[in-house]
Amino acid sequence: MVKQELFGFLADNPFYTKRFNYYVGKRCSTSTISDVAKELHLDWKTVKELEKQYLAEKIRRAGKPGPKVIGIDEISIRKGHTYRIVVSDLIRKRPIWFGGIDRSEASMDLFYEWLGPNKCRHIRLAVMDMWRAFESSTQKNAPRAAILYDKFHIIRHLGNALDRVRKSEYARLSGEDRNFIKGQKFNLLSHRENLSLSGRQGLRALLDANKRLSTAYLLKEQFAQMWDYTSEAWARKFFDNLKASL
Repeated sequence: MVKQELFGFLADNPFYTKRFNYYVGKRCSTSTISDVAKELHLDWKTVKELEKQYLAEKIRRAGKPGPKVIGIDEISIRKGHTYRIVVSDLIRKRPIWFGGIDRSEASMDLFYEWLGPNKCRHIRLAVMDMWRAFESSTQKNAPRAAILYDKFHIIRHLGNALDRVRKSEYARLSGEDRNFIKGQKFNLLSHRENLSLSGRQGLRALLDANKRLSTAYLLKEQFAQMWDYTSEAWARKFFDNLKASL
């Protein structure tokens, strides 16, 4: 019978010590795997495996988090529409979970199952885009959490609405009135402070010439002011007043 002696100082790969494993993992945090492999005269796959062991140990030592405020987003991997979900602890400013097989409600449920019902009850705020699957899963698994749509996606929806008005006006008008709109998409959808002098002049001429586009543009710009408030009460008052004026 062959017996294999176990040594506590060895990494999961018996050819290397835990101390060397730690060194390789630490080096990979500031350099590419290829560079570390070249520096240490190791195979790329070996360095990759040692880095994975290093990261797994960091996760083990960190323990399972108990976040109060989370941010939910998805990232695209490979080519095409292949997604994974990323959840971050927004108070500690670090990612805490990466997984799922897509951005469905079932995939989002996997995070809450991993976190456990007790810690889910302590989540008080979930920041996300307007993806219904994320919202449904959060309402089901963390019912005490308020849901906040992030600014980027709200502004993007406002920009899309403004662009639909631009397209409808271009289709409706003709002659000189249409020429004011032609080539103005960038100026309409950009922040005013990012425009060149000629861009600002073109935007001003367009808004002076087209009342519908001017109204849509001003509404978009007005709504964006809500994020300038630091008081929830004043922000809510601003939103209610804007809604009442429509």
